[in-house]
Amino acid sequence: MARTLKSDKVLFWATLALVCTSVVMVYSATAVSGAGRGPKQLAFAALGVLALFVAMRVDYHHLRRPAVIWTLLGFTAASLIAVFFFESRQGATRWIPLGSVATFQPSELAKLAAIVFAAAVLERRMHRIKEPAYALGPIAMIVGVLALLIVKEPDLGTAAVLILAVLAMIIAAGLSWRYLTGVCLLMLPVLVYFVLAFPFRVRRLLAFWNPAGTERDVGYQLEQSKIALGSGGPFGLGLSEGVQKLYFLPEPSNDFILAVIGEELGLIGTTAVLICFAVVVWRGLRAALLAPDRFGALLGIGIAMMVGIQAFINISVVVGLAPTKGIPLPLVSYGGSSLVITLIAMGILLNISQQASPTAAATVGTT
Repeated sequence: MARTLKSDKVLFWATLALVCTSVVMVYSATAVSGAGRGPKQLAFAALGVLALFVAMRVDYHHLRRPAVIWTLLGFTAASLIAVFFFESRQGATRWIPLGSVATFQPSELAKLAAIVFAAAVLERRMHRIKEPAYALGPIAMIVGVLALLIVKEPDLGTAAVLILAVLAMIIAAGLSWRYLTGVCLLMLPVLVYFVLAFPFRVRRLLAFWNPAGTERDVGYQLEQSKIALGSGGPFGLGLSEGVQKLYFLPEPSNDFILAVIGEELGLIGTTAVLICFAVVVWRGLRAALLAPDRFGALLGIGIAMMVGIQAFINISVVVGLAPTKGIPLPLVSYGGSSLVITLIAMGILLNISQQASPTAAATVGTT
């Protein structure tokens, strides 16, 4: 059981603020188009918050039990394979239908499963972290299989978030920069292959490098996103008053929801969202720093970096600092799998914060 029921209130309220933003902005982004996603997102949010409270009450140490880890990995791998037996949507096979009202996206669960597995392995083997074959072999194998299945969907962005979050955990475990450089050099040709092997990714990359010299439809979404952000100004046009969501910006409630926030709530609204994500990452890393054991510390780092890296990639795409990639803004974009599983991860992080080491807390302070 947890030593104390006092969770990190700052982390909790920052998370809840992002969820409330999601419900309001998804409704605003889809109300006129008739997509009707607002009520669904409210239902997803209610389910996710309930799951968060449950995760807060369950001691995170149960997650390092082999039975839990292998059950989670087995279910995740089976689900990632199962998606290929269902009908593709928009050229991708990422979802398993759950009746006629919802879908399940296994790649979202894969991120959390990989983090839990990596934390458990690193806890047991980090005393030999300077022997990569021993310490990192199981992680490389399992994470590699999960990432390849996700890339096959295809979904390079989610696979990148998964790998980068686990890599952050490995760095925190003490991997030498010499080995880290070698790992990055080995991964570079793989990344280049998965970009060049798919023509649509090449077109997106060319559009990012030279927007004026590529086909208009390739950079259309980014163009409309910039128009939305620019037209919002400091204070925005007002909630529900945005124009770009009216069939100009494709799928405004998903990957480009920050553009809708920028147009309707202005620079103030987007800054508030950025601050919330900064707080989530800060307090998440703080919870990891105060964790009473290595498993909790590594698990906390993985979850905090998962949210932070994904948010960074999404925001970079929306403002034109990275090539267009279909990756949702965590806790804000429309989608049940992403929202519910991310809230479960945040509940685990809050449980870690409950069990803060008194000695570490005294050293860091109570802020």
